[in-house]
Amino acid sequence: MLATSQELNEPIIAATTEPSTPRVLLILASALERLISRNDKLIEPNGSSRSSLNLEVFHGIRAPNISIPKYLERLYKYTECSPSCFVVAYIYIDRLVHKHPQMMLLTLNVHRLLLTTLMVASKILDDVQYNNAFYAKVGGVSNVELNKLELELLFLLDFQVMVSSHVFESYCWYLEKEVIKTPISNIRVQEVLQFDLNLINDMDEQDCN
Repeated sequence: MLATSQELNEPIIAATTEPSTPRVLLILASALERLISRNDKLIEPNGSSRSSLNLEVFHGIRAPNISIPKYLERLYKYTECSPSCFVVAYIYIDRLVHKHPQMMLLTLNVHRLLLTTLMVASKILDDVQYNNAFYAKVGGVSNVELNKLELELLFLLDFQVMVSSHVFESYCWYLEKEVIKTPISNIRVQEVLQFDLNLINDMDEQDCN
């Protein structure tokens, strides 16, 4: 099960700096919280869902005490993933729920999904990554469980983990619209992530070769 906020101790390998949380993470958290709030209302009183499948492998017994913004902040602080990795992780989640409409993003599964999608995104996008055991320590799950979640995610996505620059930019525009619904001012998501677009453009070129 996912560790509680009190049990989420600092990893053995601490972050080299104390970075401030990028505002794009706050926007992602806000968008996810609105979606989850809507989906949680579809849960029956006995805890079952009106959907046939519910990402059960990512389910915890109960919702973690740590909020989505705080969890994203923790992941950013210790994994040192680029902000673009968090956007790509969000793209994976969006692909997942569109590919499998019967599955729902809920309070019980969002933390594990964020952890797993971020780890996969970092392997695709970032030059330097920590291993699965480190992500498990940061995220509050066992290494065995995270390995299982990673494999499950890849199969659910049909291993479609590449993100084109066009798709990436379209999600940036979407997140900019989310700013209107979020009490955060003076932010342009695409400008914040512009430094990583070159990496994604390089990925496009590699796919064409």
